[in-house]
Amino acid sequence: MSRFDLTGKTALITGGNGGIGLGMAQGLSEAGAGILIVGRNAAKGEAAARAIGASFFAADLTVEGAALDAVRAAVARFGRLDILVNNAGIAIRKAPQDYSLAEWNAVITTNLSSAFLCCQAAYPEMVRVGGGKIINIGSMMSIFGAAYAVPYGASKGGIVQMTRSLAVAWAKDNIQVNAVLPGWIDTDLTRRAREQVPGLHERVLARTPAGRWGSPRDHAGIAVFLASAAADFVTGTAIPVDGGFSVQG
Repeated sequence: MSRFDLTGKTALITGGNGGIGLGMAQGLSEAGAGILIVGRNAAKGEAAARAIGASFFAADLTVEGAALDAVRAAVARFGRLDILVNNAGIAIRKAPQDYSLAEWNAVITTNLSSAFLCCQAAYPEMVRVGGGKIINIGSMMSIFGAAYAVPYGASKGGIVQMTRSLAVAWAKDNIQVNAVLPGWIDTDLTRRAREQVPGLHERVLARTPAGRWGSPRDHAGIAVFLASAAADFVTGTAIPVDGGFSVQG
């Protein structure tokens, strides 16, 4: 099991103060990594950090320079940065014709642009320590269309293509870049979706072979694997964690 041991490694997790991000943070912490959670909500972030023995840094990653500040905070706290989890994201659900440009930009900037900026900021620190692991959080909407979440789907499709391109660009630097595609996971974000989209709960259960919604903790294992030496020859992938949702006919 030593190949899964993250003792001495440092992980920065954006949006790690709840949902999938917190589930991943817990898994990485249990594997021995030092954890810096980054988020906009300081009270929520500090409470999450205390719960898992992590540190918290308050930042709005859509603001220029915030990604670099977050990376510097991780290095100042732990002395290095080995793992980046890009999980921060928002969704605005409307008919396609009803989005304003500001709403489109808000989703794309939060979900895709901020992830790219965090990757850029982390790159030199990972090079400095001899390599690193980047885990970008996509979605089932990276694969399927969503009539009620067009900018969200566009941002998550972009995450997969960005992941592939960075994997190719940075393989020479021993940096592995992969994406995780969560299925329907029971989080604050999807609870709102169930309120806004009639019949969603029933349709998800009907299509998911596992017969349930996922939980944030279902993502702890994939995070540890992709962040560890066990995944040194895994890069450019997009791995569904969805209870079989994406393979069900």
